[in-house]
Order: sequence, then structure tokens, then C-alpha cells
Amino acid sequence: MVHNLSLTNSVVNQFLFELRHKDIQNDRSKFRTNLKRLGWILAYELSKELGYEDRKFQTPLAEMTIPLVHTQPVILAILRAAVPFLDGFLDVFDQADTGFIGAYRRKDVKPVDINLDYLAIPGTAGKPVILVDPMLATGKSVAKVIDRLMDEGEPAHIHLVCAVAAPEGIDYISNHLENDRFTIWAGAVDQFLDDRSYIVPGLGDAGDLCFGPKN
Repeated sequence: MVHNLSLTNSVVNQFLFELRHKDIQNDRSKFRTNLKRLGWILAYELSKELGYEDRKFQTPLAEMTIPLVHTQPVILAILRAAVPFLDGFLDVFDQADTGFIGAYRRKDVKPVDINLDYLAIPGTAGKPVILVDPMLATGKSVAKVIDRLMDEGEPAHIHLVCAVAAPEGIDYISNHLENDRFTIWAGAVDQFLDDRSYIVPGLGDAGDLCFGPKN
């Protein structure tokens, strides 16, 4: 299942407008802030799909019951662009275990090949996992990460969260996983990947826009 938040009129589209606009996005502080804001909203929307159980407790005036998240999710961020995006999720799921993954495209290799060289992740077996990465382009980074997770023990469900997704990446993930084992949450689903496997219209290199160009 794919949730595309841009299809509903909301403040999400304001954040996406500022993330995409070629002049506004050059303000690094604003770009990071907008990724974080988008993370808040996506985390809230995703929270509706988690498991809940009733918790009885005492207020100053009476006893009451309220449904609370049964099992805290494990949040995994693909470095480096996901760092401010992750901050939004941690503001919402502030008790969640968190992991970090180093995954990047190998230069001058076609078709696109992904190097996965750093994983610092908590246990995910039997738990809901939220994998955050601002851009879902080819889907190959996510697929490699998921393969590693499965080697360690199968999560209860995998939520893939991005600011912008390409249809090709969604298709790749859909062919890689059983449909009932994952959900994609996107700020927007864009038109296509170009011949460099960049998302169009996209927003550029999210990592560079957050933190500056890399050598």
C-alpha cells in the first residue's frame, strides 16, 4: 500500500513547495526544518497504523482508560540526508530505538548499484520498523537494507517513509517484498526517474541541500 500525502490538500504541500523550489531550498536551515516538519506529519499519519492496547491510569480526578501504542517502532535512518527527517520522527516516537545505515550509490556504475557499508541497528525481529530516507528513487538501497534486516530476524511490518518517491522505486520494492509486509508513506509520488536515475521533478540532492556538497 502507498500513502501519498500530496493528494490531500494540507500544509504538507507547503513544505514540499519550499523543499523543491530552486531558490528557497538553498537556505540549508529552512531545508532541514522542512524535512523535520514533514517527518512530524508522516510520523503522525503512520502512527494510526500501529498496534494499540488500552492502558488504565489515574488522573487527579478520576480513573480512565486510553489506547496507547503496544510496541514502540524501531526507526532506521539511511545516512546522511535522513538525519533531519529522522528528527521529526523522534519528536513523535520519542521512546523508539533508533539505528543508522550507510548506503550510497557507487559512482559511475550503471545500472545503479548500491554500496551498503555501515549498519548500527538495534534488534528488529517481531517489531514494527520505520525506515526513513527522504528520496525513494530506484528502491535498491531500501531493498538491500531490508534483506539485511531479514537476515537478523523478520520485522512485524516495515514502513518505508520518504519525502518524495519515484514510481520505479515503488515498483521495485513491490516486486521485492510481499505486499502485506510493507507500507510506503510518501510526501509525494513524482513522475519518473531520468537516465541518471534522478527523481523528476524531484528536489535535487537532499544530502547536499541539508549539509553542503560532498567531495
